[in-house]
Amino acid sequence: MNEHDLRGLIKKVKAGKLSRRGFVQRMMAVGIAAPFATQLLVHSGVAMAQATDTYKPTKRGGGGPLKVLWWQGPTLLNPHFAVGTKDQDGSRLFYEPLAAWDPEGNLKPKLAAEIPTRENGGLAADGKSVTWKLKQGVTWHDGKPFTADDVVFNWEYAKDPATASVTIGSYRDVVVEKVDQYTVVVKFQKPTPFWAYALVGTRGMMIPKHLFAEYIGAKSRDAPTNLKPVGTGPYLFKDFKPGDMVMGVINPNYHQANKPYFDSIEMKGGGDAISAARAVLQTGEFDFAWNMQVEDEILSRLEKGGKGRVQVTPGGNIEHMQLNTTDPWTEVDGERSSIKTKHPTLSDPAVRQAIALLIDSKSVEQHIYGRTGPATRDFLNNPPRFRSKANPIEFNVDKAADILEKAGC
Repeated sequence: MNEHDLRGLIKKVKAGKLSRRGFVQRMMAVGIAAPFATQLLVHSGVAMAQATDTYKPTKRGGGGPLKVLWWQGPTLLNPHFAVGTKDQDGSRLFYEPLAAWDPEGNLKPKLAAEIPTRENGGLAADGKSVTWKLKQGVTWHDGKPFTADDVVFNWEYAKDPATASVTIGSYRDVVVEKVDQYTVVVKFQKPTPFWAYALVGTRGMMIPKHLFAEYIGAKSRDAPTNLKPVGTGPYLFKDFKPGDMVMGVINPNYHQANKPYFDSIEMKGGGDAISAARAVLQTGEFDFAWNMQVEDEILSRLEKGGKGRVQVTPGGNIEHMQLNTTDPWTEVDGERSSIKTKHPTLSDPAVRQAIALLIDSKSVEQHIYGRTGPATRDFLNNPPRFRSKANPIEFNVDKAADILEKAGC
């Protein structure tokens, strides 16, 4: 697909002759990932679908304590060091990004006053910068104001190799500059369709400059606030036992009106999936348990007790088998499985096709995951509009054998 074809498709979307979904699917067919395709439309003046929020709170607090259960407890509460979901979710109780993604893949402002678009001047015509306007009147939990200086600091902090942050990949190739007290601009080295990588989502949670400035670089692990967060989020830090439990109490000065609903939150870690499911569905000890990878038959039996129910919310993550297509038996420059080598069998496309046909994904779904995990052959499954319709699941032993035979395997 050349530039002329691409502009033609975008023109059709603007004219209503091609749906956003149809455009994204065509982009995916030529190897352009869905989030990038969506940002191409936004950059070209096609407004992003407006995120809708069905929750309409009428007052702050009053919901009592909320007790949630994760398999593992957070080990630290600095989002720039968050290793996996447990640390990200633990940090998110206290810290916020400029914007976050809703279930349909649309951006919603958090610490930003609005989502940048071509119409509001936030997205540069050349695709090389994005300007974020910050929400005014936001304060850190200690009362200090949240400003553009904090946003610039997070960039400086994360991009420093000596800090050793897990978010460095989002910040090392951009430049973040302060425009005024409540405006920052993110500059890219070249036109960048997917501009919402830095400052957004789990990698965009903001930490306060006034508490972390002395701990940038090699001293990053020494910051006391790594374990006692001071953020802008809905809950104030109360207690933390690494690997076990984190607790927060309601932030009476939270910048979102009438939120949060619960007066306190306890995030507990530990145990196994079945024990976690029983703690909610059978004993009622906890209000919510995350990621219940338990046979659906067991979950259904526990639900019959009437103390809880399973809420299935399809996500974007998948579980999959990953094959090593390098050669683990050959050494190159002292390294086994070097990218300069090829596996004697698994690097053959015919072998990989046969393996895919020999995995009975539907039976895995039916007998293990049930309603909690639909079988798929794709990496990108949600939001639903991005799902591929051209790659159905197939379990076929005879076809696998035929492929191998034709390939001479």
